[in-house]
Amino acid sequence: MLATQLSRLPVPASSLAQESTHSWKEVVASAEPFLVSVGEGLADQIRSFDPEIAPYAEYALSNQGKQLRPALLALCAGATGRVTDEHVTAAVVVEMVHLATLVHDDVMDEAKIRRGRPTMAAQWGNEISVLLGDCLFAHALKLAASFPTPEICRAVSAATNTVCSGEILQTQSRKNFELTREQYFKMLQMKTGELFALSCDLGAYLSGATAQVRAGLRQFGIQIGTGYQVFDDCIDVFGSEAVVGKSLGTDLATGKVTLPILLLLENSTSSRRTQFLRLLQHWDASSWQELREALLSCDVLAASRQTVQEYLREARESLRKLPESESRRGLFALTDFIGYQTEALGQPPGSGI
Repeated sequence: MLATQLSRLPVPASSLAQESTHSWKEVVASAEPFLVSVGEGLADQIRSFDPEIAPYAEYALSNQGKQLRPALLALCAGATGRVTDEHVTAAVVVEMVHLATLVHDDVMDEAKIRRGRPTMAAQWGNEISVLLGDCLFAHALKLAASFPTPEICRAVSAATNTVCSGEILQTQSRKNFELTREQYFKMLQMKTGELFALSCDLGAYLSGATAQVRAGLRQFGIQIGTGYQVFDDCIDVFGSEAVVGKSLGTDLATGKVTLPILLLLENSTSSRRTQFLRLLQHWDASSWQELREALLSCDVLAASRQTVQEYLREARESLRKLPESESRRGLFALTDFIGYQTEALGQPPGSGI
């Protein structure tokens, strides 16, 4: 049984040391059988689509990346009780919702590459991509409704609503360079932190955790998810497309306001701010080098790193009351890993998320 396999697999000692959690495989070693089962569960869902639609669904669902959210669900489940096949089903639901949001994101951002291959939109156009994303959302909710309690479907529906609302707020805020940090972080909590929080909460709920423990893990999810999104926003301006395997510069091209841009505008003189605003409002790829040099000269990267690390610190605080376990150490290791990747931004290519 999956639960038995998972409970007996230890986290390698090297992944538990703060200074050595640089490998994603080390971080999720204890959850590896679980993640394999999630991948198999997603493949099973593909077969339930209409045969003419299935190839599109397979294309979207087979590009799962690091499976951050299923990993969080598994680790939170193990930190609060026994991991069961119900957790696998819940993780499949969450991952389907996440992959649906990526399909829609790539349409809105006009992205051409996602995880090293053409996006759905680049491959089949916007119309099919939007409809396929809708199908994935609906299918995830249908699967969530298969649980004997409505609690799972209710939680997934609420989280999906929050994620989509966050995306709407961000879309409304394009080229609004008067956006405050508070507004920016609120959008990140909604569009990214919420699905991380859902993963943590469902893992704990299905393991029979108390409301207090669930609340703590939900807060952990919000903090680590928001920090991760800040990190991801920094990749768009400080990363390498060849390394991260997705289109970069899409935030700038679509007028999406991110922390590096907010920091640049905050730390510029009045005349320079006016110059940067003109450049951002009428963005052209030829301006990229000028903007990058400005970002580096204002030390925006260091300030952005500090923000991510602060979110990770708060996430760790949310774990302090959990009893000692391999899964708890895995959650700490995950924060260390994201912290390491954040510090590596702008450095020679390493192993990225």
